[in-house]
Amino acid sequence: MDEKLNKNLIVLLLGLAGFVVTADNWVVAPILPAISQSFGIDVGSSGLLVSAYMLPFGVFQIIMGPLSDRYGKKQVLTLSIITFTIATGLCALGTNLTNLAFIRALTGVFASSLMPISIALIGDMFPMHERQKAISTFMGIAYLGQGLSMIIGGSIAYLFSWRGVFAVYAVFSLIPTLLFIKLYKTIPSEKNPKSEMFRPYLRMISKYEYVSLLGIVFLEGMFIIGSFSYVGAFISEVFNFNYLKIGLIMTGFGVMTLAGGRAGSKAVKTTGAKNMVAFGLLSAATANLLLYYLGTNIYMVVIAVSLLGLGFILTHSTLMTQITGMAHTSRGTAMGLLAFSFMGGGAIGTALGGRIVTASDLKHLFLIFGTALIVTLILSLLTLRNLGAREAVPSNA
Repeated sequence: MDEKLNKNLIVLLLGLAGFVVTADNWVVAPILPAISQSFGIDVGSSGLLVSAYMLPFGVFQIIMGPLSDRYGKKQVLTLSIITFTIATGLCALGTNLTNLAFIRALTGVFASSLMPISIALIGDMFPMHERQKAISTFMGIAYLGQGLSMIIGGSIAYLFSWRGVFAVYAVFSLIPTLLFIKLYKTIPSEKNPKSEMFRPYLRMISKYEYVSLLGIVFLEGMFIIGSFSYVGAFISEVFNFNYLKIGLIMTGFGVMTLAGGRAGSKAVKTTGAKNMVAFGLLSAATANLLLYYLGTNIYMVVIAVSLLGLGFILTHSTLMTQITGMAHTSRGTAMGLLAFSFMGGGAIGTALGGRIVTASDLKHLFLIFGTALIVTLILSLLTLRNLGAREAVPSNA
């Protein structure tokens, strides 16, 4: 098979696996009202399900990244997608908030390797001048799953129940699982048996360029995921829409991640990585403030959801591309640290959002997080001093 065709095919396969994982990850947002009603709890409390997934998802990056560097990225990815499929099916059996949160945590553990190690594998396959396009293609496919999960999840919850959502997603997950097994031999896999487990992390966090970038990633996850987690509940509260309509509106997030990812990979060459991050954060901040000030207008809500998706993909794909260039020999470890920062921030942001909703209301959550994203934008301009598209190959990274 032609090498270029094979590389592009692998990107598509990784994107398909990412599609399923992000679909499963984010599907809780539109069905949160249904789960809350089923268990007889308030929406703020049910936000635990989002944090329960994201926290282990982030923490286990610390282990999965170095393991992929040592034993091979495709080996870890294949094992993870198999176990993820099983865990997703088990979510349909949850009987209360506690045990469902526990199963979601297990799902997060098994899903933890797929996104960062896929990015690291793409970093191995593509030179820097082709990398953002490949990463954006991967992320666009993966996060289209996030967007379509809204309409798919909303439809299933509306026609059947929220339990059916997880059962269907487990079946969906069988497709990339079987393809991984079939194409296993064609997937490249660099191994470094002498790769250290945790010392590379110490070297990374001792450098300003890593710490500043990871800090922005953490805040991005905290305020973008934290706000997005409650958009479905906000739409339900303001418009009293059924789950099908909620899912349809929230699909705009995923559609914009695909469109924005493709456009961003081209625009970053002229605007620069630092400005692209700033524009992405501005888009996400604008989305939150639109929900606060004009959230009773359904058209403004649709625009806000789309802007949130655009802001996310522009910010996150740019930051991920940069970190793959900083860590040449330990990309799995570097991406694990980035994913840990992002998902850890998302878990904390969602938990904090639940407290805000309980103490105040959904509307003020968007005001607070929108303002926080503007502060994050300013911090990014001040701290990301040398963000650019150069390939850095530090000898000890």
